[in-house]
Amino acid sequence: MAAVRPWDPFAAVEADVRALVTGPRWQGLSAPARAMELANTTVVTPNGERWLFGARARWHLHDPADASWRPAAPPRGCPVRRGHHVAPPGPELVPSPAHFAAPPGSTQAFIGPDVPAELVERVRVLLRANGRKSELDYPLTAFGDVFATDVPGTVAAIWGTIMWCAYAPAFDGNERLITVFGEYLGKPLPGDEWVRWLASPPLLSLVTLYAERARAAVRHADATDRPDTGPARAALRLVALMADTAHILTADARFAPRAHALLAMVEPLLSDPSLDERAAQAGDEPVRQAWLARCPPEFERWVLGERDRGAAFRDTVYDLVESLAFTSDPPRAAASFLTDLPGGGERLHPHLDHRVRLGHLELTSQIRELGQNTEPDGFAVPAFLWDGTTGGWPERPPAPRGVLVAPPDRGSAAAVLGAAYATGLAWCALSETRMPQDGFAGARAIVRRLVHERDDIHP
Repeated sequence: MAAVRPWDPFAAVEADVRALVTGPRWQGLSAPARAMELANTTVVTPNGERWLFGARARWHLHDPADASWRPAAPPRGCPVRRGHHVAPPGPELVPSPAHFAAPPGSTQAFIGPDVPAELVERVRVLLRANGRKSELDYPLTAFGDVFATDVPGTVAAIWGTIMWCAYAPAFDGNERLITVFGEYLGKPLPGDEWVRWLASPPLLSLVTLYAERARAAVRHADATDRPDTGPARAALRLVALMADTAHILTADARFAPRAHALLAMVEPLLSDPSLDERAAQAGDEPVRQAWLARCPPEFERWVLGERDRGAAFRDTVYDLVESLAFTSDPPRAAASFLTDLPGGGERLHPHLDHRVRLGHLELTSQIRELGQNTEPDGFAVPAFLWDGTTGGWPERPPAPRGVLVAPPDRGSAAAVLGAAYATGLAWCALSETRMPQDGFAGARAIVRRLVHERDDIHP
């Protein structure tokens, strides 16, 4: 007999808002009327917090300090009551029907649950077919910090698509999707014997591969008075490789939403190769803007990092809190992961809802008072490793009173690891700080829970 899931009042409100926004009456309402209709769906929890389900299919929490609404994962299962908010929300909170059409995706990293073998094999075949192209025809204009100098841009196009589409590009050191690129690498990938902590490249890196070849074709035509189809074909081939790779990646939820977004941006070029020709002559950035303009609203959330780094960071913190729903206090547990972000501290606070912000203030204050922020082997102590009652690990100094994080299964652990790593990457992008070569302490600690069962069984 299947287990019955407990009723969640927040899920019930979500269903009501979805029905309202996707219903026929919504399109006929004026913008102020839509805002008022949304305000009528506001709910209040027993502690007086006001919640609103709106833009990008995300919950928003009313901050009593400045009367703003901040994206925040709700306390699932908590009772609520209807509580109309006097002032209608701003237009940035009002959703469109497209916001409810996007696939949910997954916050899991690639440690523990492996990438499906069929997906890896399709990428391997694509890589083998394009890995021996001439670097003169396909110069390595991006990802030169990853590959050897004689590697063609075709390899970079496949690699860059994988990394851009990955929600959290932290990979098991034995993950076959990464090891198939081994012969092309210019140096070892960052990480240790267990994990490869990889960066999320900006969309501009993929754009550069295409735009350089598009400009080369025009330069040759201008100089010789006749078109040179070589660079033009190369530009189109690079875009086709991005599309082919993205199609393959849609089979895995950890890649799928961004893969669909990338397909929407690049596939129009395959049917109209001159579409971005004028933008390419103006530079890489105009091409990037042209690609982003083609991204449909249902995938808006997945390109936030390209448009608003602050919003992207807040979105990953939301995911982090949601991934920690199994803990006794998810916002405080999430705050524990934020204590190890480089250059963080109070710079984080404007981006946090008041629950996470308060937890972060308390934890960082305790860390300062204890004067103990390193483990014997030298990296930062994430406060969540200590439950504050048993003292955490035996024979350790007193530690901050945090929330014990003990994922109930491998999938949950991979989701926390991925959300924590994605949050760290988003913060480094926002604060323009360097990502640690060995990842972030909180994410590394979760790896310890997965390391002895990190691989799926391969046939």
